[in-house]
Amino acid sequence: MTELLHATNTPEDLRRLSRSQLKPLAQELRAFLLQSVAKTGGHLSSNLGTVELAIAIHYVFNTPHDRVVWDVGHQTYPHKILTERRERMTTLRQLGGLSGFPRRDESEFDAFGTAHSSTSISAALGMAMASAIKGEKRRSIAVIGDGAMTAGMAFEALNNAGVAKGNLLVILNDNDMSISPPVGALNRYLAQLMSGRFYTAAKEVGKQVLKGAPPLFELAKRFEEHAKGMVVPATLFEQFGFNYIGPIDGHDLAALVATLENISHLEGPQFLHVVTKKGQGYELAEADPVMYHGPGQFDPNVGIVPSGKPSKKTFTQVFGDWICDMAAADPRLVGITPAMREGSGLVEFERRYPERYFDVGIAEQHALTFAAGLACEGLKPVVAIYSTFLQRAYDQLIHDVALQKLPMVLALDRAGIVGADGATHAGVFDIAFLRCIPNVSVACPADEPECRALLTTAFEQDHVVAVRYPRGAGVGLPVPQDLSVLPFGRGELRRQGQGVAILAFGALLYPALEVAERLNLTVVNMRWAKPLDEALLLKVAHEHEALVTLEEGCVSGGAGSAVMQVLQDHDVLKPVLVLGIADAFTEHGDPVKLMALQGLDATGIESQVRARFGKWLAS
Repeated sequence: MTELLHATNTPEDLRRLSRSQLKPLAQELRAFLLQSVAKTGGHLSSNLGTVELAIAIHYVFNTPHDRVVWDVGHQTYPHKILTERRERMTTLRQLGGLSGFPRRDESEFDAFGTAHSSTSISAALGMAMASAIKGEKRRSIAVIGDGAMTAGMAFEALNNAGVAKGNLLVILNDNDMSISPPVGALNRYLAQLMSGRFYTAAKEVGKQVLKGAPPLFELAKRFEEHAKGMVVPATLFEQFGFNYIGPIDGHDLAALVATLENISHLEGPQFLHVVTKKGQGYELAEADPVMYHGPGQFDPNVGIVPSGKPSKKTFTQVFGDWICDMAAADPRLVGITPAMREGSGLVEFERRYPERYFDVGIAEQHALTFAAGLACEGLKPVVAIYSTFLQRAYDQLIHDVALQKLPMVLALDRAGIVGADGATHAGVFDIAFLRCIPNVSVACPADEPECRALLTTAFEQDHVVAVRYPRGAGVGLPVPQDLSVLPFGRGELRRQGQGVAILAFGALLYPALEVAERLNLTVVNMRWAKPLDEALLLKVAHEHEALVTLEEGCVSGGAGSAVMQVLQDHDVLKPVLVLGIADAFTEHGDPVKLMALQGLDATGIESQVRARFGKWLAS
């Protein structure tokens, strides 16, 4: 039954409900969320944990006038359902449908676009100070998870917020700890008490009065800190200038609403600590929140059923196997991940080599400089990081790694189009932003065995080498178990044709070969975006009428640009068709459809080659 939910299309509808109706609404919302995500796939565990929090925020605050910024944003499905998007949940993460993350162009209730972590406090603080400058009375709220609080950017914002004194509320959604029932009840009472205006005013008056009697003031201060120490994890946030409240049970709607209503009347920076449970209300997700973090379609009555061993290995699995084998062969190898153990394929490596495995939290900047320190002492770091997240450590890559020419492997997962996660997670800029940095090389494996070999090749170099590989499975080639290498900076001729040559970077080699068979074209597997195999490139250029470059990366400054630069430097004047990701952010949707829209499937490649170089094609 979803009677209440279907009558609640907007936060205004929600605020017309009585408090006694909120708990049954939460039950309906959680049931709808489970059924919806089971049909479309998407983030589940985190969203099941934020049902009550989303309801309470929209019930108490006047959204969208009051601004709510959800950190990362993969836990915003309840928020979306309550803000006029329930009927569109069937389109979640599909081409032309709802985004899996907040987007300003999707709804006025999405105050700030998020998907990378730890940006919410900075953005909400900016909004709070803008309101103060414009003389507008509104509350700005940042909802941030305990994982996102590990990033330095969150603490930079906290440090600024305590001084700025804007009307900012930071809600820490802590789903990595539990509260026993007795302590939870006490916390609920004290949180409401400490968020009340009378308590706040009395505390300030008391401080002023007692300052005239220093011994009494110190005694009262120690008593307050001792009392709080019994029920809160730390007073760290008060040292930043926040009024700390909590922790409270994030699934207790009565406590949430009462506490938020008290906070809504307070001035200055407030910090509310709520404790939630990933997968709340769905036993299977509660038991294994990692498995249910981002499932595909499944039957919620049965749960996720493993489909058996896949016929093709993913590139992530190839990397996971390689790093274990390489670590066995070389004791200098250390593996580093910024909180992406499962996603980057490091589960088995951690099990086998726990002393050489480092999860540094959501701290990409620290990850690179930490790896640089290890490299300075003779170790060989392998940083497993998504392409899109390497962007967050660009200064560290230049200043701390490349400038000092430190040996390091960057295993760049999710390079290229990623599909349902969309523009925020697409790894399409790495070739362009890496190839301009001295002492950095970029390898682009075309398939599974080449990925393993290029990882080994990268590991043997004396400088930083990025190996970029796409999300998902390769073409299904068997992967050898040895640790053989490929020639550094050298490509290979894969097919000899006539007239036109395709220079392929990465996995697009295979649609290039398919097109080449139909049009009798030459195909070169370039393998390296930097350094380019200039000798092979110039030889092919002299033997053909025209060239096509093919990459699953942005065309602006990408591998195709590098090819044209080499040709120009050697006074080789040949027409070049540069194919890659257009100069626009990629949407979310099925990767196959997205590649077709970019003209990077076999049909699109053939069509563009015919249109541009038809006169040189064999009849």
